Amino acid sequence: MSLYPIKFTPLYKYRIWGGEKLKTVLHKDYQEDHIGESWEISDVKGDETVVSEGVLKGKTLRALIEAYKEDVVGKTVYNVFGAEFPLLIKFIDAKTPLSIQVHPSNEIAKERHNSFGKNEMWYVMEAEKDAELIVGFNQQVDKTSYVKALVSGQILDVLNNDTVSKGDTYYIPTGRIHAIGAGVMLAEIQQTSDITYRIYDYDRVDATTGKTRELHTELAVDVIDYSVSDSYKTKYTKPDHATNTLVHSPYFKTNIVNVKGEMQKDYTALDSFVIYICVEGEFELIWNDVPYKLVKGETIFLPALIDAVTLQSTNADVLEVYY
Repeated sequence: MSLYPIKFTPLYKYRIWGGEKLKTVLHKDYQEDHIGESWEISDVKGDETVVSEGVLKGKTLRALIEAYKEDVVGKTVYNVFGAEFPLLIKFIDAKTPLSIQVHPSNEIAKERHNSFGKNEMWYVMEAEKDAELIVGFNQQVDKTSYVKALVSGQILDVLNNDTVSKGDTYYIPTGRIHAIGAGVMLAEIQQTSDITYRIYDYDRVDATTGKTRELHTELAVDVIDYSVSDSYKTKYTKPDHATNTLVHSPYFKTNIVNVKGEMQKDYTALDSFVIYICVEGEFELIWNDVPYKLVKGETIFLPALIDAVTLQSTNADVLEVYY
């Protein structure tokens, strides 16, 4: 049984802030209301995505790594992580704002939760007029002034709000306070972790529980990065029919690929899996003379042993992710 370009069946997650765009814009197949997240590729325990087609259909990513080892993820990734997959790929639709939150570092997450930390990045796919993201602080604060603002109900006054549009990209390292605002749909690439410290949640009551959601005030105070930046947005260019750097971090690397016509991709020198996320348009990936079609909102996983593929499109934007 040999490996091939793999699509996984997404997992759909109810969220108090979820809307309908994953269904109406990305054509995801679910019936429930308030679906806020589509987990495209996941190795989170209890939430493992499974292969959707081909001879490996029904197998989890973990099972593939256990069976094929570095042929799936590359020697470096396998040596570091073993059968654990280091990344979680999502689409997120926020009808109303997410909670103000922060994620712990690898070291603190390991110590407190026996988990990876949660460094992540956002690529905005759709944004309604005046939609915003909260990223970082808008003024210098320290632990004392932060707690004072939180307790007095003025926390929103010290946070940085950016009005966003399609294509805007943000890297969110652990410790950086953040929230997705209403009217934003985005692709999220992150470490495999579901550890979030919720700081402020607008006093919302979850209709499924009749209660407000738990806050993690004390846990968050010690992990927040209190520094302030002039700009939190990632600057990049997107030349036609080319690949360009988007976010390169110690945890994952993401490029933006614009495909207009036919493009050859050679991964012979890359010791890693590759994930393609279609964020605009549609394209065909061709491997061994077999075409795999992807439309906006679809994701495909290339095992590390696949060295070369061809991409074809009249005009598509694709996120290319690897370790």
